[in-house]
Amino acid sequence: MKKYSLCFISFFFLFFFMLINFFSVIYFIMNKLVFFLEWEIISFNSMSIVMSILLDWMSLLFMMFVSLISSSVIFYSKSYMSSELNLNRFIYLVLMFVFSMMLLIISPNMISILLGWDGLGLVSYCLVIYYQNMKSYNAGMLTALSNRIGDVMILLLISWMMNYGSWSYIFYLNFMSNDFSMKIIGVLIIIAAMTKSAQIPFSSWLPAAMAAPTPVSALVHSSTLVTAGVYLLIRFNNLLVDMVFLKILLLLSGLTMFMAGICANYEFDLKKIIALSTLSQLGLMMSILSMGFNDLAFYHLLTHAMFKALLFMCAGVIIHMMNDNQDIRMMGGISIYIPLTSLCLNISNLALCGIPFLAGFYSKDMILEMVSMSNLNMLIFFLYYFSTGLTMFYTIRLLMYLMINDFNLLSIYNLYDEDYIMLKSMMILLFMSLVSGSVLSWMIFCYPYMIYLPSILKMMVIYVTFMGMLLGYLISNMKIYSLNKFLYFYELSYFFVAMWFLPNLSTYGLNYFYLKMGQMLYKNIDLGWSELYSGQGLFNIIKNNSLMYYFYQMNNFKIYLFSFILWMLLMVIFLLI
Repeated sequence: MKKYSLCFISFFFLFFFMLINFFSVIYFIMNKLVFFLEWEIISFNSMSIVMSILLDWMSLLFMMFVSLISSSVIFYSKSYMSSELNLNRFIYLVLMFVFSMMLLIISPNMISILLGWDGLGLVSYCLVIYYQNMKSYNAGMLTALSNRIGDVMILLLISWMMNYGSWSYIFYLNFMSNDFSMKIIGVLIIIAAMTKSAQIPFSSWLPAAMAAPTPVSALVHSSTLVTAGVYLLIRFNNLLVDMVFLKILLLLSGLTMFMAGICANYEFDLKKIIALSTLSQLGLMMSILSMGFNDLAFYHLLTHAMFKALLFMCAGVIIHMMNDNQDIRMMGGISIYIPLTSLCLNISNLALCGIPFLAGFYSKDMILEMVSMSNLNMLIFFLYYFSTGLTMFYTIRLLMYLMINDFNLLSIYNLYDEDYIMLKSMMILLFMSLVSGSVLSWMIFCYPYMIYLPSILKMMVIYVTFMGMLLGYLISNMKIYSLNKFLYFYELSYFFVAMWFLPNLSTYGLNYFYLKMGQMLYKNIDLGWSELYSGQGLFNIIKNNSLMYYFYQMNNFKIYLFSFILWMLLMVIFLLI
């Protein structure tokens, strides 16, 4: 009997599950079905712990995308992680991750959402520290602790929902949105979603988490972990409409989008550029969600998951070819040597930019046109369009460095495009990156829609895209010895490069004061006064006294004589007095 590997079994199971979900989604959409299943586990003091499952077109569609990407990633890992001794352990971790995400997707109950949410945080920590070195440990700790803030918010939310008698949020969304308690629940949900989806001020963990193996990056930072917060907000959207805090989220997510776009233009690490691009797209999803368009946010979430997973996979192949080197300045001319991988990379990059008729075009274009139609101030409008231009900017810069420039690594190199396991898994996602945008627009938006705008606003997306393309080309041609104007403003440019100092603020910024205070207390109290008056002080007194007594007890004739004379003198003095 042939023994199948865990990779193959997992791939087959997830792919089959994806097909079941696909046909279920079509059936559910056509018949407008929603299934709500409940299983009561235990009941105490009129509170019941219930395991609930919500199956509607949204949860099934998301599960389909997650299982498709995870099946491709597991198949890809068979080749990428082939030199790994404990490959099965890695696959088990990835499967646990996917299971946690599935639990989060189908849960209308806050308890089971917490299980999935915490499962994601815990397993992501294990995956980020998979390559065991100091950088990975630091990144894993930053990831885990940033996500703990969101977990605490969900725990507070669960205790707050005790007021209502049930933890199923789905019962309260529509008829209690004006209640003050529900406002608090809304704020807790928004903060939790901001930590998971890495919005300012919690952005620093996402680029740091690139210390994980590339298959993990492809899965975690495209469709699962970072989109959990967006998905939760989509589910709670009815409750959050017209909240003041949602307007603050709109500003913060717009700034996240802008910040990530600028940082990606300064970055030279291939995986970090793609991570910052993910951060930018998350900002786009969160901001359109804060304007009340939850279907649009979900639509962009799905299309983005496809081409971003493909982009990470291509990056993994290139990093392998480049002798585990991630610096884009060392790469160049790879389209000649690895044409199929370059094809996948270029198409996923162009889909990210929103080039017409690829996956990203349908969602991004519709989002920007809805922004143009909305009643917004100039700042938000500027952030949206400028960030779209920046997306094109860093993408063209990346393509110039990877495809057009000269090869800069070693004089002897071995680039080959014959790793068919990786290529097959990439081809699945390549096909989806081409067709998913149009197919989803037919499936999700079943009503006819018309966006009526003046021609200048209609063409605005094309203008900013071309501007970004031109600037990206010019920047990538800038030689290392050419005079960089930004060096005149070194502090300002460092501020842009360092993600607006968020990594420093979320590490040293949080613990520097406490560490300094602890050092002072340790130096002055533990090693100072308490030593002087307790341990060392008593020891010194006893030691000095015992030395003196020892001096007397040496049986020296001179000491006896001298002490006798001293004693007699004292007696005479006392008698005279």
